[in-house]
Amino acid sequence: MLWRHWWIWVRQLRGACARTRTFLWMVACLAGMTVRTDLLGVTSIVRALGLQSACYDRILDFLHIPALDLDRLTTLWRGLVIRQPGILRVNSRPVLVGDGIKVAKSGKKMPGVKKLHQQSDANTKPEYIFGHSCQAVAVLARAAASVFAVPLACRIHEGVVFSNRDKRTLLDKMIVLVDSLGVPEPFIFVADAYYATGKIVRGLLAKGNHLVTRVKNNAVAYSVPLPAAPHTRGRPRKYGEKIKLASLLNTEHAFVQAPSPIYGETNVTLCYYAANLLWRPVGILVRFVVVRHPKRGSILLMCTDLTLTPLEIISIYGLRFKIELSFKQALRVIGTYAYHFWMAAMTPISRKSGNQYLHMKTTDYRDAVRRKLAAYHRHIQLGLIAQGLLQILAATVPVLIWRSFGSWMRTIRPGLAPSELVVAIALRNSLPDFLADDENASIFTKFLRKRIDLARAEGTRLVA
Repeated sequence: MLWRHWWIWVRQLRGACARTRTFLWMVACLAGMTVRTDLLGVTSIVRALGLQSACYDRILDFLHIPALDLDRLTTLWRGLVIRQPGILRVNSRPVLVGDGIKVAKSGKKMPGVKKLHQQSDANTKPEYIFGHSCQAVAVLARAAASVFAVPLACRIHEGVVFSNRDKRTLLDKMIVLVDSLGVPEPFIFVADAYYATGKIVRGLLAKGNHLVTRVKNNAVAYSVPLPAAPHTRGRPRKYGEKIKLASLLNTEHAFVQAPSPIYGETNVTLCYYAANLLWRPVGILVRFVVVRHPKRGSILLMCTDLTLTPLEIISIYGLRFKIELSFKQALRVIGTYAYHFWMAAMTPISRKSGNQYLHMKTTDYRDAVRRKLAAYHRHIQLGLIAQGLLQILAATVPVLIWRSFGSWMRTIRPGLAPSELVVAIALRNSLPDFLADDENASIFTKFLRKRIDLARAEGTRLVA
């Protein structure tokens, strides 16, 4: 039954594939990413499904061909997710979360790989790595008492420059990525302090969307200017007194105490102070919220939607970390970024490599780079969909998941939805039953049966 629910969701993505065979290879990749136990690229998909050795080249070919329309696949997936009843909404608007992720890659013949600086307090992360710099967008959804950041799209946004006239920054590319999703209703976009810029705000407001973010401690704003006296010469003032936002922490008398609205916190009281001030990068009134937390310290938040209450703004930004957990699951459970596609004709990158400028390269060379980047993006998007399907199953059929889990956990907290790892284990355990069900066999089941290698232990286990 668990795989039947999974199949119902997956077959809604059929419109992204030019042919039925392309669709079936896509489903095979999604299933392999879901049930594999190691994260070693396409090889692990072949092992997880017990496929014949010839399927390795077929999957590589599938990821490199345009028969899978990436933009169409992303649009279909976005529509499927947004229609879910559990989507978190504030003032009837869905809440989207955006952030960047840097994935280490050691290949010297991989387009887009560059030397990257990691700004992190974690001692497990080196300061500099070689890899792909990506930006991702997810939507928040409820599952029982839990909240998931269901991934929608992710693209590589650094490393390759096809034209020296292209002056777009990561902020411009994030706006393009958000707009490409085609969300049919206004939404609230949550991001960290890196995205607290005029470019992001203007790009969101142009489509009727709003931003909730953190601002740096050295940020400034302006009060609303007093009306000018009659018959005063000169242009009226646009901005009033300059205010350092950090100075608002000293306005003791203005702070209000309230129970913490942050996800997962109980019996915690925080203090906050809200003020509507003019923000010079966009020249409009913006709501700033200064928050004092008894354990986490102070933080300065900003929201372009003046109808949101301070507690709603605090609650929304408190869920931003969910995309960090989503990245962790994508890296360690799904293997979304575990691709190793090299480009044989590529000029090897050096150890001091930055962006790869291709405006002096031949047309064939640039087309080959685009083809390889498209393969990376297809692999990433399929990984995001595989992860999102696990989250949807956790929200809709948790009873079936625990029934098929068949393993042990030290602590199972009641009321919380099963994690992506638990759902993946349940699907892995029930896959042989799904393949053996002749009465309800789907076209994918028949496709997979013909390609299972019975000479290997994985294939024998699946058909036993």
